[in-house]
Amino acid sequence: MPKTSARLLALLSLLQARRDWPGRLLAERLEVSPRTVRRDVDRLRELGYPIAAFKGPDGGYRLDAGAQLPPLLFDDDQAVALAVALRTAAATGAGIGEAAARALTTVRQVMPARLRHRVDALRVTAVERTGGPPRPQADPRVLVTLSAAVHAREVLRFDHSPGYAPPPAEAPPAVRRVEPHRLVTWGGRWYLVAWDLDREDWRTFRADRITPRTPTGPRFTPREVPGGDVAAFVAARFQGSDAPGDWPCRGEVILDAPASAVAGHIRDGSVEEYGPDRCRVVLGAWSWAGLAAELGRFDADIEVVGPDALRDAFARLARRCAAAAGAGPGGPQGPTSRVS
Repeated sequence: MPKTSARLLALLSLLQARRDWPGRLLAERLEVSPRTVRRDVDRLRELGYPIAAFKGPDGGYRLDAGAQLPPLLFDDDQAVALAVALRTAAATGAGIGEAAARALTTVRQVMPARLRHRVDALRVTAVERTGGPPRPQADPRVLVTLSAAVHAREVLRFDHSPGYAPPPAEAPPAVRRVEPHRLVTWGGRWYLVAWDLDREDWRTFRADRITPRTPTGPRFTPREVPGGDVAAFVAARFQGSDAPGDWPCRGEVILDAPASAVAGHIRDGSVEEYGPDRCRVVLGAWSWAGLAAELGRFDADIEVVGPDALRDAFARLARRCAAAAGAGPGGPQGPTSRVS
């Protein structure tokens, strides 16, 4: 016979799996006597689980909705917040959508009616990007392993697959040895921020490309991430910069367009009025070519204030666009734009 604690968990799991359970069937599934089932039901009731008994030829038990959520006794706002988090879990990239849906069913089953109505009124649709390959989902077991290593401050060893299919003759990836610092999400993906012991530098690793190795290594004294803010550090890395909070390339231009028409399309930059139907834009990007292309998407003439690197990038972009349009030397000339 299983120990009492294990048997109680098994009984609770069965009660959550279906509405009505005949007492005789519960006893058979748990391999105990009907008397033991009755005692275990009483124990669960003492813990706060609203288990009702029903009579009849196959009298038994059901797990009803109660006034509180046992055994943690969430308040109403906490219970709804938990349900909302479970509904939106599929969009986190953690590969837990199915498990979250089952957990939501379990939580909803013991909710009071007033809370079930609030949760049922919430409809969330996770919209995936269209086109291209599906976004990989991180394995929940890998996330748990990474999180445990971060919490225990233990050196982690893992294989990190590249983002492309390597040639068959290429050697398998070397084992990475890192001091794990934090798990973060960015753009629907999970990343591990860690100090790479072999490269002696900070790195970010895609969690869906990590295959942990066991056992973990020795404990370590945590380092401070550059700037002290892990969110700012990760954002800077995706901007192509080592300095948190800034892009490696930043320039200033005057656009022949009103600030009100431009401001809604500028991220991580500033827009200010500069005369009638003109505006000054200060913007950053991961490269000068990228910054020129970002500014070139506006249907407006551009005057470069600086620096010269941005002016050179516009010149290169103009030559490439002309070549793409078939306007080579001696060819047809299209309309010109003013780039100072």
